[in-house]
Amino acid sequence: MPELVEVIDVDAPPERVWALLTDWERQGDWMLLTDVRTVGGPAQRLHGRLAARTGLPLPGGRRLGVLDTMIITKWEPPTLVEVQHTGRIVRGPGTFEVRPRGAHSTVVCTEVWYLPFGYLGVAGWFLSRPLVVWGLRKSLQRLAALAERG
Repeated sequence: MPELVEVIDVDAPPERVWALLTDWERQGDWMLLTDVRTVGGPAQRLHGRLAARTGLPLPGGRRLGVLDTMIITKWEPPTLVEVQHTGRIVRGPGTFEVRPRGAHSTVVCTEVWYLPFGYLGVAGWFLSRPLVVWGLRKSLQRLAALAERG
């Protein structure tokens, strides 16, 4: 079970960071190569459902990539949201934590993945890990920049 933990300081108040972080349908503004939509109603709540498509953009606004379905398993505004990834490929818990730092914030993102496909999945993770880490860091930098601009 690989685990990634990324931390970034954001020069914006926690409430602003939280609002941006949990505006699921805007997540594509900062999460690289990802579009998110809510499923079955609002998802700013416990047991809310999300569907994210991560991959290369295609003409017509669609993406060629992986479908990542999620259920919100912890909802503690404005500091913690945890999801359970429930897709065929992406499975496991993920959290976003917003920690107040005076008038600013620290965001901690933790992802734990249950790898599919046995040893093939382990080999795939070994090869893709550097790109996944880079993408997550870049995405959090984009989140910080958006939050800091207001």
